[in-house]
Amino acid sequence: MEAVRRENPAWEVIAVGTNVAATTAMLRAGAHGGATGENAAVYNCGDADVVAGPIGIVFANSMFGEISPTIAAAVSGCRAKKLLIPVKRCVGTVVGVAEKPLAAYFDELCAALRELEKDC
Repeated sequence: MEAVRRENPAWEVIAVGTNVAATTAMLRAGAHGGATGENAAVYNCGDADVVAGPIGIVFANSMFGEISPTIAAAVSGCRAKKLLIPVKRCVGTVVGVAEKPLAAYFDELCAALRELEKDC
């Protein structure tokens, strides 16, 4: 979150967490606003230009069961561009993706956001 805000402070970042701790952490890291829970995820996906997060947000029951089938369907089915970060605690693995520190994935996320901004 901090890397995204540093990249372009004008980008509006809305944090949506499956639990209060996750949402609070993203707010502390610089999100403009936040919401928690399944309904918040479904509602905000419908209005998002970009959805970014761990790859598990598109897999039902991933992240130790925190991603409900409803959340996974909302994320995968929304019109927003999805920028997914491969993390190990999700049920899916992307073959051929090199394991990197999380900070390196956030650098790549910021680069992808810059590219998307150019296309708009």
